[in-house]
Amino acid sequence: MLHGETIHSPLPMDVPWWMADHFVFFGVLYAVLFVLGSGLGYVILKSVLEAREGGHGHGSH
Repeated sequence: MLHGETIHSPLPMDVPWWMADHFVFFGVLYAVLFVLGSGLGYVILKSVLEAREGGHGHGSH
């Protein structure tokens, strides 16, 4: 990648990690996406498990 050239793809293998500004921006972006994806996966898994046991969880209802 040449100096001043824009990136062609946001995929991890296409990002020039040796450039500090790209490293910080995409590092934070991928960290946030990982946290959101993990939270969403947890909620979906918990919902499926509660639905499988009949919805009689430890809620207030």
